[in-house]
Amino acid sequence: MTQNQKIPKIIHYCWFGNGEKPELVQKCMRSWKQHLHDYQFMEWNESSFDMNANAYVKEAYEAKKYAFVSDYARVYGLYRYGGIYLDTDVEVFKSFDDLLHHESFWGFEQENYIATSTIGTAKGNPIVEIFLDSYQGKKFRKEDGSFDDLTNVAIVTDILRKLGLVMNGEYQEFAGLAVFYPQTYFSPYDYINCRKFITENTYSMHYFYKSWLPPRARFKSKMKYGLAKTIGGNNLARLRKAQKSF
Repeated sequence: MTQNQKIPKIIHYCWFGNGEKPELVQKCMRSWKQHLHDYQFMEWNESSFDMNANAYVKEAYEAKKYAFVSDYARVYGLYRYGGIYLDTDVEVFKSFDDLLHHESFWGFEQENYIATSTIGTAKGNPIVEIFLDSYQGKKFRKEDGSFDDLTNVAIVTDILRKLGLVMNGEYQEFAGLAVFYPQTYFSPYDYINCRKFITENTYSMHYFYKSWLPPRARFKSKMKYGLAKTIGGNNLARLRKAQKSF
């Protein structure tokens, strides 16, 4: 690494369940190779990750809830090795080279939530350690048999809020340990209204593919996307707003 570089050129991603990668994922991964050709790629899967790492991981994997296995595995990989984590449905538009001097970098997903689809960090970052430790002693299967489906976005947002981060969607530097960028940097996709906010500052974009959702929910999402393509995301947002006003 160069003198000012704190984050190693390692791209972490997860693919559990041994399923075939859909076309969107393949498209996104091609963009990684195009813009990050000098980075090392580490895939976390059944062969490279301990599926008995803790009770949460073991129970999530046994339930075939692979997205929740990924929730833990990404934080483990980042803490142990450092680097940049990307969800497999994240498209990259330019190199992360000019961000590697940070102790860690994050981005807002919405004004009041922190994204976990693109995270960059030095090895052993204290904030990532707190995030990782939050899974210790945690169970995925509740006593009543239901699953703990709290997303890692909600988990880390709550952690950072308690540490003093202001949830306003604006750039912030945090205790010399992290920087937080606006939504347009790493997550410029409004999945609720299917519209994009890509700017010259955009490094990556999360498509919210949500492959783990049940078929009915995925069908509903596809219908919404089709409507947005027909009438436009801004008009869909206006319709949604108008509906709430009645």
